[in-house]
Formats: sequence, structure tokens, C-alpha cells
Amino acid sequence: MMTRRAIITAIVSGALVVAPRTGLAQQFTRRAPITTVSAPVILDTTGLFLERAARVGEDMFVTGQPTERALRELKEQGVTTVVNLRTPEEMTRNVKFDEPALVASLGMQYVYLPVRGNDQFPYSPATLAKFADAVGNAKGRVLLHCTVAWRASHLWAAYLINRGVPVDSALANARATAWAQTGASRSRTFSASRCPRSATRRISAA
Repeated sequence: MMTRRAIITAIVSGALVVAPRTGLAQQFTRRAPITTVSAPVILDTTGLFLERAARVGEDMFVTGQPTERALRELKEQGVTTVVNLRTPEEMTRNVKFDEPALVASLGMQYVYLPVRGNDQFPYSPATLAKFADAVGNAKGRVLLHCTVAWRASHLWAAYLINRGVPVDSALANARATAWAQTGASRSRTFSASRCPRSATRRISAA
């Protein structure tokens, strides 16, 4: 006859075996197919990022321009790859520190993919391929950033579509990462009327 303690142990053990592993966060650095995507978690930007920052799943950050402090803290949180979409002019004019040098000094990989949506720095399938390669080869978490997470969200949407996420779901996730914290008062708010369908089509087109 089983004791009360043995019965409880058996019940708990059985529950652990059959229960779905819902506690495990999604990891994009794994190469397995993706059909659904975790909702972004909006992060505090104070002293860390310009305008907007979100974490998606366990290992992806989509943000505006990080500060020196943000890069150091992200290193401590396991980020090993930094992908920057800002153009050389933007980095020279607006960033007061040497981002590539700091990233290198922290032992992280720096991937520079300048995108502006113009003839010189277009959205392109090559950009998507290089970003996907950076994510797939990352040894830890990944930071994807531009100025205010707007262009970063375009590339993020294209990446999700390329990984198998339905278009509408990918665009909804991108909107959630890139909406300005100040809301509709900003003219650059990433609203439904300005969703990145054209940009993601240009990036993800074969």
C-alpha cells in the first residue's frame, strides 16, 4: 500500500512529465522553424536607449540607439552580437562614443548593416540574409538597433516572415516592438497606416 508521501510524489512526478514546457522562452538563435512568435516585452529606456526598446523571446532585443551604459549592461545579460542599422553619417553626427570599439572591447561581435531605405542604403534581401546569418551564428543573445527601433522593426518583421511566421503575425509583432513610447503625438509613430509591408517585401523578396 502506497504511503501518502509516495502518492504525492507520484502525482507530482507525473505532472512534470506530461505538463507542457510553457516556462521556456522562445529562442531565435536556434535554427528550428518558427510558426508563432512571443509577444515583445517593452523595456525601460531611461539612460539606456533612445525612444524604444523591446525584448522578444529569450535572446532578441530590438531597440533604438543604445548608450554606453546599455551596451555594458547588455553584455552582462548575455548579449554577444550587436547589429547596427544606422548609417555612417548618423553614427558620426549623433553618437558621442565609438560604438564598434566599445562593442569589441566588451568581447561582443559587431555586425554593421546600414539601412536607410534609399538608393545608397536600401532595404534588400542581402541585408536580411546577413542579419539571419548573424542571428544563426550568435553565441548568445542578439541586439538589433537603429535610431528609434523603426528600421530595426522593419528588418525584424522580414526576418520573422523568412523564418516562417505568417505575414500578419510578423507585422503585428514588429508594430509592438516599434511603437513610440510617447504615443500618437509623434509623427513617426509606427501605426497601422505605416506598417512595413513594402519594406519587408523588398527585404524578403527572393
